[in-house]
Amino acid sequence: MQTLAHIAERLDGGETSSRALTEDALARIEDPDGEGPAAFVRVFRDSALAAADASDGLRAQGIVPSPMAGIPFSIKDLCDVAGLTTNAGSVVMRNTPPAMRDAPVVARLRAAGAVIMGTTNMTEFAVGGLGLNPHYGNCRNPYDRDTGRVPGGSSSGAAVSVSDGMAAAGLGTDTAGSVRIPAAFCGLAGFKPTVGRVPTDGIFPLSTTLDSVGPLAPSIACCAVVDAIFAGEDPAPRPPVPLAGLRFGVPDTLVTDDLEPEVAAAFEKSLSALSAAGVRIEDASVPGLADLASVGRLRFPSQVEGYAIHRERLEHAYDAMDPRIAERLMGGTQMSGADYYDVLRFREDLIERSAKVTRNYDAIVMPTLPVIAPPISQFEGSDEALRDPFIIVIRNASIANLLQRCALTIPCHEAGSAPVGFMLMGEAMRDHRLMGIGQSVEALISPNLR
Repeated sequence: MQTLAHIAERLDGGETSSRALTEDALARIEDPDGEGPAAFVRVFRDSALAAADASDGLRAQGIVPSPMAGIPFSIKDLCDVAGLTTNAGSVVMRNTPPAMRDAPVVARLRAAGAVIMGTTNMTEFAVGGLGLNPHYGNCRNPYDRDTGRVPGGSSSGAAVSVSDGMAAAGLGTDTAGSVRIPAAFCGLAGFKPTVGRVPTDGIFPLSTTLDSVGPLAPSIACCAVVDAIFAGEDPAPRPPVPLAGLRFGVPDTLVTDDLEPEVAAAFEKSLSALSAAGVRIEDASVPGLADLASVGRLRFPSQVEGYAIHRERLEHAYDAMDPRIAERLMGGTQMSGADYYDVLRFREDLIERSAKVTRNYDAIVMPTLPVIAPPISQFEGSDEALRDPFIIVIRNASIANLLQRCALTIPCHEAGSAPVGFMLMGEAMRDHRLMGIGQSVEALISPNLR
């Protein structure tokens, strides 16, 4: 994988062109032996080549609107694209009216000169962390492809599009970890902004309380460029924050429970490297984390919000949905209005109590996922397997969503081994600082930069 900065340097130096980059990405997408047919729901071949040619023409005149100009990019299948139906990974949506305009984040990508390759596969309606989809196929994790491991979700195709060179970066959404989970499983960097920084208009919702839009890319420096474009900010590179003297807290509850050996080893090695670089690593008693053991049951606003959004579809098209997804959405019927009120009050209390502790740290750190990517076959072949939500994959990642924080994941495994993610969580609206810290951390631990 090449970083955005490296690709931009090659474009500026005349070593390549947007046309060449786009043709290479299309060849990978259309390779019948590759993951493209399962990673993409739609491929914008003609418009992508036209955008690439236009970018090359502008560059020849000295016009380069952003560091993303002329570079292939993928967008998740729940983004509005003018003139197209927004599928959200479902066949149920095929007969809905086409979008009247691009989602703001898509419009900003176009204005920045990005070459949009198509819309990527995802868990139906963004409900789930495995990344499986019976309608459009299951794309496989780049690690141990012969076994066929889950890519993570819900932004599954976004991750595989980047890992396999079909796009240099991708747009994902994150309600309970759906950017960071596939990024961590697939050995990428991923960033979840604080809710409210990046517009979610024109993005098919799962939870109006928790939804956010974030990038998946080879590095946090890449993510910072894309995030700035999403947020309507200046995408000029920002400097990393020096590590010496920073204070990181490792929660002493929940987040390191039941780690698989590969995860535990990579996390401990990363902590040791950071400590040697001058970071103070301390145990942190973050209030309320023990209560999150029930995150998949009665502590998550998206349960009732997801049901409210989909209740008419559940009534009329239940059998056309992935049974795993339909069943989970129906879980919202188990919550009364009073229950939903309690969940929102629980979250407000958790945000307030945790902030009193976490504000004393430069970042709260933990394994992004307690496990490495499991085989897809583990979730096939029986009713029990089909229903298994493998809820542990959202356990750590969802903490940042519930606490209304920004968060990022950095690969921390040894090259060639099972991908493992190292997660940093920052304070609300301190996104830029967290990404600056993340750049310094990834320079130390990421196999993508070594």
